[in-house]
Amino acid sequence: MPTDRYESPLASRYASKEMSALLSDDRKFQTWRKLWIELARAEQGLGLQITAEQIRDMEAHVTDIDYEMAKREEKKRRHDVMAHVHTFGHAAPSAAAIIHLGATSCYVTDNTDLIVMREGLGMLADKLARVIDRLAGFAKTHRALPTLGFTHFQAAQLTTVGKRACLWLQDLLIDLRSLERARADLRFRGVKGTTGTQASFLSLFGGDHAKVEELDRRVTAAFDFPSAFIVTGQTYTRKVDADIVAALASLGASVHKMGTDLRLLAHLKEVEEPFEADQIGSSAMAYKRNPMRAERSCALGRHLMALVSDAYHTHAVQWMERTLDDSAARRVFIPEAFLAADAALGILQNICEGLVVYPQVIARRIRDELPFMATENIIMAMVAAGGSRQDCHERVRVLSHQAGARVKQEGLDNDLIARVRADAYFAPIHSSLDAIMDPTTFIGRAPQQVDRFLAEEVRPALAPYAARLGGTSLLEV
Repeated sequence: MPTDRYESPLASRYASKEMSALLSDDRKFQTWRKLWIELARAEQGLGLQITAEQIRDMEAHVTDIDYEMAKREEKKRRHDVMAHVHTFGHAAPSAAAIIHLGATSCYVTDNTDLIVMREGLGMLADKLARVIDRLAGFAKTHRALPTLGFTHFQAAQLTTVGKRACLWLQDLLIDLRSLERARADLRFRGVKGTTGTQASFLSLFGGDHAKVEELDRRVTAAFDFPSAFIVTGQTYTRKVDADIVAALASLGASVHKMGTDLRLLAHLKEVEEPFEADQIGSSAMAYKRNPMRAERSCALGRHLMALVSDAYHTHAVQWMERTLDDSAARRVFIPEAFLAADAALGILQNICEGLVVYPQVIARRIRDELPFMATENIIMAMVAAGGSRQDCHERVRVLSHQAGARVKQEGLDNDLIARVRADAYFAPIHSSLDAIMDPTTFIGRAPQQVDRFLAEEVRPALAPYAARLGGTSLLEV
């Protein structure tokens, strides 16, 4: 529905509801409240005067957030965390005095970001695994279908449709490992205080260092992190953000590369993305079948690549223990990176679930180009039949130029093989020409490479995701 306010199209148009929900205000502020509850629970367990009633009061009000009150409080106090401290205290009055006890704002903001990013990376890894699974099926189906290879987007030696898909798969497997590594590397900020020294908590526990360490450990464990940073400033190092966004930007590059290849193949009419019965390719040119999915994936991939510079610049200017010029930037580039990656993977899965191959078009293009590529095979066959390589090379050169002129200057078909058949010099191999021109003899070990790649690299990488590979990706727009 139209509104009178701008909304990010990443959330409203492209990304999944699940990723949008993960990055929502509800999720953020409810997580803040859970963090305050676990801090209070750990402080109580280590001897501070916090009652079970106070904790129960907080637990009863995790989800019923009075956003209007929080908005009024923030306008008055110019501080979002304190606005929600007061709002939570109003909902749980018995606990108002101990909410946020000893903590700094980054206790809730940073730890929440780490919790959300950890879940987001898991969601993206699952979606990427589904893309890889669908594309692996495509590669297997077309493992041995010869197609013209391209270097510099000029005709080159033959490959197979499945082997080309494995080049895309290889990039995506690297991205999957990067997402897994980034997620596994995540550590909790934990309970560190205003400049990371834990001084406020040391004061609360009367100088007992062991209790401060145990407080940090208990809260970290409550949120299922295996460890927390030992040292922080006021924030965890923003290099973590840069590392995560860099992994997403690298994924964006892979998406863009694959999307571009698909757009070029659509131009050649060899492979097309899904095109629905009622879909319109152009408002003016009714015949068009524009590769809009691949184009959109490229746009999102490009946006992802651009976002990483924001993360690097933000980390670079965090003076000493921190400056607040990270806040506004992180509110933009972290959600946008996750939303863009989520949207791009949804599109890519949709594409891979409906790719259409046109073997006859592919075969025709091979017929147009293969005669020139087969000249070396023709020469070798003539030599094997007793001919002179130099004499054969010269005759092939002359015939090739004649056929090339016919193609380029007259716009006619490549008739090199017909010229060879008509030349008595090549009579010793006339009966072998069909075998020499068989496209399957020009693809080398491409089918075997596909088989080995799928068996040794793709399937083991997908094994941890086996229970989450189901479902289809449907695009709303």
